[in-house]
Amino acid sequence: MRYLIVFTGGGIGAVTRYVVGALIMARYGGLFPLGTLFINVSGSFLIGLLMTLLTETWHLDPYWRLALVVGFLGGYTTFSSFEYESYRAVRDGGQWLGLLNIVGSVFLGYVAVWSGSFIAGHR
Repeated sequence: MRYLIVFTGGGIGAVTRYVVGALIMARYGGLFPLGTLFINVSGSFLIGLLMTLLTETWHLDPYWRLALVVGFLGGYTTFSSFEYESYRAVRDGGQWLGLLNIVGSVFLGYVAVWSGSFIAGHR
């Protein structure tokens, strides 16, 4: 049952990401990936909101977390998970761990994108 919940939420999140990104880029276009920026920032906001509500305020069935956070937001953006994990590390006293996650993810992520592009033949 858990897999079906995550699968369904993830599919809806992925379609939402596509639609929102396409609408923003059709409206504003340009070289800057405004659609992706909006999705990453809104996903980060939503994971902060939902995780706080689901785990600290409402105390709902854990399936809601699977559907909305792991599924929907996982399909919508993985950036929100990265941001929430960094936030939790800092909030729980691990400022250096949070900073390491932020710097490491951004820097190593960029190096990984560059490396993949280089290996694929883009010079």
